[in-house]
Amino acid sequence: MTQGVLAFALSFFLLGAAPQQQQPQQQANSAQQQSIPNAPAPSGLTDLKDEVTPGEGAAPAVNPQTTQQSQPPSHSEPSTFQQQPPIMPSKGENGSAFTIRIPVNYIVVPVTVRDKHHNLVSGLTWRQFKIYEDGQRQNIAYFSSDPVPLSVAFVIDQSLPADIMRKVNASLTAVTGAFGPADTIAVFTYNTSPDMVTDFTGARGPRIIAALDSSKRPGRDMGVPTVDGPFALGPQINGQDVDPNLDTQRGNSGTFLTVPKEVYPLNDAILAAARQLARQPKGRRRIIYVITDGRESGSKATQREVIKYLQTNNISVYGTIVGSSAIWGVGYLDKLHLPLLPTDNVMPRYIVMTGGSLEAELSENGIQRSFSEIAASIRSQYTLAYYSHQPAISEKRHSIDVVVDVPGLDVTAKPYYYPSLASVER
Repeated sequence: MTQGVLAFALSFFLLGAAPQQQQPQQQANSAQQQSIPNAPAPSGLTDLKDEVTPGEGAAPAVNPQTTQQSQPPSHSEPSTFQQQPPIMPSKGENGSAFTIRIPVNYIVVPVTVRDKHHNLVSGLTWRQFKIYEDGQRQNIAYFSSDPVPLSVAFVIDQSLPADIMRKVNASLTAVTGAFGPADTIAVFTYNTSPDMVTDFTGARGPRIIAALDSSKRPGRDMGVPTVDGPFALGPQINGQDVDPNLDTQRGNSGTFLTVPKEVYPLNDAILAAARQLARQPKGRRRIIYVITDGRESGSKATQREVIKYLQTNNISVYGTIVGSSAIWGVGYLDKLHLPLLPTDNVMPRYIVMTGGSLEAELSENGIQRSFSEIAASIRSQYTLAYYSHQPAISEKRHSIDVVVDVPGLDVTAKPYYYPSLASVER
C-alpha cells in the first residue's frame, strides 16, 4: 500500500514538474527571438528612370560623414573645385537654342584634337577635358562636338609671282566645295591695298562663284628691275624727256632709277576682313582663311594690334602658304623663330596666337586639297565654354590652356583672350 502511494506521488511530481522546467527555456528562446532586429526597409530606391542620365551613369555614393576626396587635387586646382556637368545641346541644335545674357564673360574656346599621326580625333567626352584660365581650372559650362555653321572671310594675296598666281587662280574653283550650304563666305583681296570683293553670302551661291572668278589676277612680274642704262629712263632727245608722263620714274632727278619699295599689306588685309567678320552672329564660328606667301610690308596696322583685335572678337586665322615660303621646312622652321631664317613670313604667328592651322602647298592640287583639309579640321572641333570671373572690360590679356586626359594627343586652341563686351552675349 505504502509502495503504491509512493509510486503515484512520484509519477505526479514528474508529470507536473516537466512543463514548469520547459517554460523558462521557452521564454528564453522567445526573448532571444525578439532581440533580433528586423532588417531595415530599402531606402532611397525611387524610380531610377528620372535619376540617371543616359550615357553618364549614376553618381558615386558619398558618405556624408566623410569629407576627404578619393584623389588628391592637382597643384593647379583648388581643393574645393568640382566639375559640374556642362550644358550639352541635343543632336543638331548646335547650341542655337541657348541665349545667355549675363554680366560676366562667357568665353568660347574651339578645340582641335589630333593624334600623333596628325589625324583628327573624335568621340571625346567633356569629362576628358580640362580648361584653365591664368593657371586656374575653370568649370566647363558648355560642351559640344557638333559642327557649327561657319562665317569665313577669304583673303587672297594678289601680289604673288605670276607663276604662283596662276596655280592659285586655278584652285579657287574648289573653294565652294570645301564648305557647306549653311556657311557664309566673304572675299577680300590685297595687292598694294586691301579690297572687299563681296560681303558675306552663301558658300554655295552663284554670287560667291562670281566673286572668286573676279578675284583672279596675273600676279606681279618678278623680273630683275632695270636701274641704269638706256631702258632705265623714258624716251629722250638730247638728254631731255620727250614726254614726262612716259618717264618710268617721274620726279627722279638722278641718272639712275630708284627701285620703289614693294608693298605687301597683309596685316591691313587681315584687319579689314576681321572687322567685317566681327559683325557676324556669335552663334557662328568666325574664320579668316588666307592664301599668301606670308610676306608683310607697308601695312598701317601692326601685327600686334591685329592679333589683339582677333583675340577680342573670337576670330581664328587659317591659311595656305604658297610660293617660296611653302618650300619644305621653311614654314615649319619659321614657327620656331630660329636665326638665319626668313623673317618676312608673318603667318605662323597669326596661326599660333588665334588657334588656327597652316598648310604649305606648292602644286595646284595641293592648294585645292588644303581647302578641304582645313575645312574638315574646323568642322571636327570641340566647342568648350566657361564663365570667367574677370571684368568684362579690361586691357589685360588672359591665358587659356586646354588639357585632354588622353596621352599622345595634340590639342590646338587659342592661347589668350582679351575681355570684351562682345563676349558677354552669346
